Amino acid sequence: MNLSVAIQAGGESRRMGRDKALIPFLGEPLIARVCRRLEGLGTDLFVTSNRPQLLAFLNRPCVPDIVPDRGALGGLCTALTHARNPLVAVVACDMPFASPELLRFAREHLGSADVAIFRNGDGFEPLHALYRRDTCLPAVQEALVQDLWRVDSWFPKVKVNVLEPASYAAVDPGGRAFMNVNTPEDLLQAEALAMGIDTQEDRRR
Repeated sequence: MNLSVAIQAGGESRRMGRDKALIPFLGEPLIARVCRRLEGLGTDLFVTSNRPQLLAFLNRPCVPDIVPDRGALGGLCTALTHARNPLVAVVACDMPFASPELLRFAREHLGSADVAIFRNGDGFEPLHALYRRDTCLPAVQEALVQDLWRVDSWFPKVKVNVLEPASYAAVDPGGRAFMNVNTPEDLLQAEALAMGIDTQEDRRR
């Protein structure tokens, strides 16, 4: 697939109290799990982080934000700028069930749009979505110049294909792909869920 994969690890992790990218998840750093799940999805997988020295163990390219201190929107700008391919899948590092199947689904349903984004009960999922680099990057840059902060604030400038739950339910039947680990309680819940899922996958191998 002619696709780059960018994993964003620039959050401040205030509710967790420590760096979510590095927090142990079933014996490995959470970001390592996300990288492993998305391995092979595209030809170019890299991480955006302002502390690349802490992520050297990943043996992945790690790039700092071009526009620092601008949250997820700044991270998205960095991801689109450094991607080597025309299409870019952007995923947050705190999604232990990040789904390559859903991102392939987004690629199949991008069509002529610039963004393929999932909607669930909480709204859009911009950090588990697919972007067309050449059209999205100028819109993101303009949003930063205008001092906008919402990661989807520039969507009116491009063509967005919204993927509704009914269209992708069969691809993510458990509804786990968009689960974020924001608090210690979230971490415990996700680990318990992952233990059951991972054990089932091992049995099928």
